[in-house]
Amino acid sequence: MENSNLYCVIMAGGAGTRFWPVSRQQRPKQFLDILGTGKTLLQQTYDRFARIIPADNIFIVTSRSYRALVMEQLPTMNPKGLLLEPMRRNTAPCIAYAVHKINAENPKAKIVVAPSDHLILQEDAFLEQVSKGFDFCAEHDAIVTLGIKPSRPDTGYGYIQFVEENSSSDVCKVKTFTEKPNEELARSFISSGDFLWNSGLFISSVRSMIKAFEAHLPEMNLIFKEGATLYNTEEEVGFLDRAYMQCTNISIDYGIIEKAENVFVIPSEFGWSDLGTWGSLYENAGKDKANNARVGKRTILSETHNCVVHMPNDKLVVIHGLDGFIVVESDEILLICKKDQEQEIRQLVNRVKTDVGERYL
Repeated sequence: MENSNLYCVIMAGGAGTRFWPVSRQQRPKQFLDILGTGKTLLQQTYDRFARIIPADNIFIVTSRSYRALVMEQLPTMNPKGLLLEPMRRNTAPCIAYAVHKINAENPKAKIVVAPSDHLILQEDAFLEQVSKGFDFCAEHDAIVTLGIKPSRPDTGYGYIQFVEENSSSDVCKVKTFTEKPNEELARSFISSGDFLWNSGLFISSVRSMIKAFEAHLPEMNLIFKEGATLYNTEEEVGFLDRAYMQCTNISIDYGIIEKAENVFVIPSEFGWSDLGTWGSLYENAGKDKANNARVGKRTILSETHNCVVHMPNDKLVVIHGLDGFIVVESDEILLICKKDQEQEIRQLVNRVKTDVGERYL
């Protein structure tokens, strides 16, 4: 497949509330070096795809308010690849916008759509699977997702049930999608052997993706189709203001992927995590002898075990006698929370907004 027909769409507009207080409205988690590696999650994602996709074919969809952040972190990217949304409307509108804009430039394009904030430990294996998906979509009218072989009955992920095909291909037909099951159901999925975690990443030709929008979100498809002659002109900004006002707030999963008949999955293993929570960071970070995951150069832990400690490098923190806690400081905020109660962080953020205002969000 000709390299010039390969495109990437990176979704980078999320708020990252569950990583508060490090992730804030002005600088959410995709713009942070959350693992202390020296690169932000967005930079890691961009660099990963730049290995197989021409730089001019990498598009980043994000909020207008994050334009400066993206250009600061990716100063060499072509500004034409920056797709700026006037408001949040979930993932279906952002993908419809990207697909129609790319189609106006290259109707032969094959695209991979990926979140900006996922962890991939084995990049070579990951890119091999993406390339497999591109090859399959070059031959078939299909949407291909990468499914992760589950290592535990995690209730925080969506699950994909697949059907083994009688062929030498690694690409399997998708049978069902299940969103975030309870633990009992998750355990039954694991034992059955025909379920995968939903990575939220998919591959398709622009032609097949537009056909899917025509079939399942026809009104949204028409909205962005009308902009075909306005993309890359001065009128694009005004068009987007009108378009997004008309769009329903719906995810690509609910709107299309779970309804389409031509969805396939490649069972994969490449050290993946969606890094959605402090707990998932703990699972994927290096640990000390007491099973503490630390970011920050000046931490002294005494009789402290199984904790997440995330501190600025210039802050000395001394902790004694904690087990299974999240301890995080950012700017003027200190969060201390039991690790097994981190689902309460969103509610705590809402309380902060009510009690002391948006300054701390």
